Amino acid sequence: MADAVVVGAGPNGLAGALTLAQAGLRVTVLEAQATIGGGARSSTSVLPDLVVDHCAAIHPLAVRSPFMRRAGLERYGLRWRWPEIDASHPLDGGLGVDLHTSVHRTAHGLGPDSLRWLWAHRGPAADFDDLQSDVMRPLSWPPSQPLRMARFGLPALSPATVYGRLFATPRARALFAGVAAHAMRPLEHPLSASVGLGLLTAAHSNGWPVVEGGTGRLVAAMAAALTELGGRIETATPVERWSDLPSADIVLLDLTPDTAARILRGRLHPRVQRAYERQRRGPGVHKVDFAVEEGVPWAYEPARRAGTVHLGGSAEEIATTERAVAAGRMPERPFVLVGQQYLADPGRSAGNVHPVYAYAHVPHAYPGDATSAVMAQIERFAPGFRARVVASVSTPPETFHSRNANFTGGDILSGAETPARLIFGPRPALNPYATGIPGVYLCSATTPPGPGAHGMCGHHAARSALRALDRRTTPHGR
Repeated sequence: MADAVVVGAGPNGLAGALTLAQAGLRVTVLEAQATIGGGARSSTSVLPDLVVDHCAAIHPLAVRSPFMRRAGLERYGLRWRWPEIDASHPLDGGLGVDLHTSVHRTAHGLGPDSLRWLWAHRGPAADFDDLQSDVMRPLSWPPSQPLRMARFGLPALSPATVYGRLFATPRARALFAGVAAHAMRPLEHPLSASVGLGLLTAAHSNGWPVVEGGTGRLVAAMAAALTELGGRIETATPVERWSDLPSADIVLLDLTPDTAARILRGRLHPRVQRAYERQRRGPGVHKVDFAVEEGVPWAYEPARRAGTVHLGGSAEEIATTERAVAAGRMPERPFVLVGQQYLADPGRSAGNVHPVYAYAHVPHAYPGDATSAVMAQIERFAPGFRARVVASVSTPPETFHSRNANFTGGDILSGAETPARLIFGPRPALNPYATGIPGVYLCSATTPPGPGAHGMCGHHAARSALRALDRRTTPHGR
């Protein structure tokens, strides 16, 4: 029986470990922190009975990813829950616009842009179940459905600002810009439409669900499945150098490329070493978790029923603030993403006191305190919010990094979403998971298909490792 070691017990590390264990390998996972989960942890850090997610909170790409479908984690307690409205985008003056799982219902709320929204998104949403295996793998791998992928992928090559011009109304443009802003990069850059289109298509196919009991329940289910197969997880076990690793046939690294380069120094080809060390970091986030009595009093009433709320104003305002953050300037009114997970999962609340999750996009390693800016953006669209706050806990960029080494400078995407990264991953190669060292693979969110709790980066890296192991161990001529 072959042995495997996985460094990092985030969703990708655990997905890779589970894939290897299902193939019959002896698997050990080494996690530097005292608890597993990486960015997919939950806690009661604000008040004892309120459950808040540390980072990963909304899961349109995870709920039906190819890995999740195969893993059968419902056997280990995983349950998904959906809000009435997937996402709302309030605008000044009590106006707003909503994203629904139904593409027709979303379009119906867009007035003059109804037919344009249907034309742009109905086909990809209908095809998403069949396309997901192609969408959630490296672009360097030939798609199984090239024509459908071309229809889905060609619009994604454009800047989000250009794609937004498909729509005639400020409301439709703001809705798309708010979703595209999840990429945390300037909306006028090439391929910046891709993240927005991916999340919109997933929304119109899967919705934007949460995990019952908190995202930490997702990694707990993965850990339980791994343990049942004989896998071991060792926490508080940092890996700083190659000599810290036990001997193994396969090593998966749920680490950023620059961290992997440090551990693998002297073993990597110089070209790969340089590529990994050139890793570009993206903007950071400053998060504030609130305990809010009776919930947020949104002026735009549908936002009171939405699992996610995007606070950024018009499409033009969002483009301006995202450009400033990428350039290292803190805007007065940053883009703020608000999570109201308790609406889909009431067990996270304590009576009429509810957990509300909010983070602002801030410059990389921003040293200031953005708490007041987060509160001001919420108050802008929900007058009276401050008076309802019972307690709050702020998490600045440096705290994100201290809790998860992959989140340097508060960069929760583990690297800038540049065109090169979106197309190639950490370096140009047919296999973006391979480090060039036999048996050693990168499986973090810096590899395709990128950030999220979907597990596909770890799953693909493990499958690549298994194929290579089979070639190494199969006798010639067999």
